[in-house]
Amino acid sequence: MAPTKKRNVSSAKTNQESVKKAKIDVNSKVDSVLESKKHANDVFDILEVLESEKEKDVISAVNACSKLFCTLLERKELFMGKLPGEEEALSGGFSAEDKYRIFMRHRYNSCVEMLLEHLSHELHGVKESALCCLMKFAAGEGQHPLEDLDWSEHYSFPRELILAVVERLLSKTTDNSLLISRFQEFLEMEDVRYYVMSSVRENVGKVMDKNKGAVVPIYQSNVFTLMSNISVPSKESELTNFMVKQEAKHEDWKAAKLIEHKRVFERMWLGFLKYKLPSNMYKKVLVILHDSILPHMSKPTLMIDFLTAAYEVGGAISLLALNGLFVLIHQHNLDYPDFYKKLYNLLEPSVFHVKYRARFFHLANIFLSSSHLPVYLVAAFAKRLARLALTAPSTALLIVLPFIYNLIRRHPSCRILIHKPSTEDEPLEDPYLMDEEDPVECRALESSLWEIKTLQKHHHPDVAKAAMMINKPLPEQEEDISEVLEITTFELMERDLKPSQMKSIPLEFETATQLLRGGGDVLGQHFCLD
Repeated sequence: MAPTKKRNVSSAKTNQESVKKAKIDVNSKVDSVLESKKHANDVFDILEVLESEKEKDVISAVNACSKLFCTLLERKELFMGKLPGEEEALSGGFSAEDKYRIFMRHRYNSCVEMLLEHLSHELHGVKESALCCLMKFAAGEGQHPLEDLDWSEHYSFPRELILAVVERLLSKTTDNSLLISRFQEFLEMEDVRYYVMSSVRENVGKVMDKNKGAVVPIYQSNVFTLMSNISVPSKESELTNFMVKQEAKHEDWKAAKLIEHKRVFERMWLGFLKYKLPSNMYKKVLVILHDSILPHMSKPTLMIDFLTAAYEVGGAISLLALNGLFVLIHQHNLDYPDFYKKLYNLLEPSVFHVKYRARFFHLANIFLSSSHLPVYLVAAFAKRLARLALTAPSTALLIVLPFIYNLIRRHPSCRILIHKPSTEDEPLEDPYLMDEEDPVECRALESSLWEIKTLQKHHHPDVAKAAMMINKPLPEQEEDISEVLEITTFELMERDLKPSQMKSIPLEFETATQLLRGGGDVLGQHFCLD
């Protein structure tokens, strides 16, 4: 066993030495290339290590490439403008200096392609190093452009390189959430964020149209992760952190204008949300909608198509979609007449059994809080809830009954549902149409809340007590339903099974203290009376 162990140790040392040697070789070759142009061919050895299978070798080669090409960019030793082919450079009338620049520019392009490929590497360390190196190249190209910019609108920003990075981050087969979180620090720079948003919009349109609008779960998840990390400043004065500072006409640059950031942000989100999403993603979008998306949009009402589509998904997503529509109606003056009809149709028996029950009634209470709602609409909600209450669990009834009472308090005209005069020849059938989807046509005002009267015979004493409240005029003060929204069956049973604390029963106004003490006096008085 001992010799084997010795060989293993020896082998490990050899590997460590080879890694160290490779690192030294790469760094020394970078120095030799930068010192003298006659060592230009050493760049091939560096790029060869970049394709190594060992993580440490690849990372050291990435760092070497970063040092090499960033220095060449600063020295302006990479060919600038439309790049000739290498064969053309050799046969054409180029100077030795230009031939060297063309040669190094081709090596730089090869390095960029290899680094872009490494963004799909199986090892996260390699992906992270490649990403950081590419963003250094982007900063270098911004300061020392490789293209002749003969039109003013584009300025000197490496848009093509950023677009290529974004395309690799938005993989269709690999979840890149960890790598995208690393990319977030670059999104804090105004110009990077602006061009990333443009690139995302362009990429989403291309990929989704190619898939004919079909759901691409991993890709759409990567897109959402990247987009949700983007936040636009609220003031123009906050646009101060730029990767590339334009020397001339910086104020006219689109990336330096808040209105342009908002415009491209809005187009990015609308371009993403116009396609069908995976069902679990609707909820993720709706949860961040109010705080992270709508405030940065110039026309928030354009989200109506997405919110309408989200409502059709059903369940908790429909409720969240209605919440988004409610915000648009009240804060952005959206005209949406079907809002309360959609809310009315969410009132199904299942709403008492889902895990988002508390959130549903909390939001429904907000939606129906206005005292300007028409009486027929409020009556429809009260009647539908009362009908559903006949088969609801006890915990739900402790929410529903106060909810109905609050609706009646806000709209005194609905008291007719409780105190409805009747005649001898009035039919016993309830005119209310439970299956009618439109609250206008359900005939709730022609009916009464007889269901609550029925609940006065409920097996649970708390429910029966709550139902008894309609036997006398309702107090003006609304009941706070927030205390019972989260109550569970277990908590209700625990409360019922908990033994009540026996209070001391008062037998006299003043507690006897001298009874049976000093017996002679007390008993003697008693005997004397006899």
